[in-house]
Amino acid sequence: MSVRRRSEQSRQSTLSAALQLCAEKEYAHVTVEAIAARAGVSKKTIYRWWPSKGAVLLEAVTEALIDATPFVDTGDVAADLRTHMTGAVKLLTTPPFGPAYAGILSELHHDAALARAVQEEMIGPRFDAALERLGSARRSGQLPEGADLPLMVEMLYGPLYYRYVLRKPIQGAAEVEKLIAHVLGAVGALGGTGGAAPLN
Repeated sequence: MSVRRRSEQSRQSTLSAALQLCAEKEYAHVTVEAIAARAGVSKKTIYRWWPSKGAVLLEAVTEALIDATPFVDTGDVAADLRTHMTGAVKLLTTPPFGPAYAGILSELHHDAALARAVQEEMIGPRFDAALERLGSARRSGQLPEGADLPLMVEMLYGPLYYRYVLRKPIQGAAEVEKLIAHVLGAVGALGGTGGAAPLN
């Protein structure tokens, strides 16, 4: 077995162990020592690749989120937003990813490095991907030229985070669809919005 393959196997074992422990315990009770023991690697190995347990869990959640919620372009922006947003809600409210991400968010005010990593590795790239999908919809005529795309992203995803962070009941598929229709209607969506009514 090559060193590269062995290292990748150790990385995947570490990510899996961190997620399992976070699902079994509260985030605060998960330690790098426990992750190392569960993964069958040394603490030195973990600290060589990640600066903290939060960074380990962030990588695990980010990889899963990217795989589970690609920004596709079928030509129907409302349908594509439904696919992405319901996928994200499902992933982030289901163990082990839900407890892991909730723990990461709880650490942001106490760990500046983790806060930067969340922005750079997860939030920033996903925000940019959402902007690109909305930009494609604008170029195809589904959104008006004057639509404020960054504000649209916040209008769409802000309510999801609001409920998630405050531990309120998370939106179901019907509520997500209603939210999308409301936002698209508010900006005057011009067609192909899967039921979103444009403004008069």
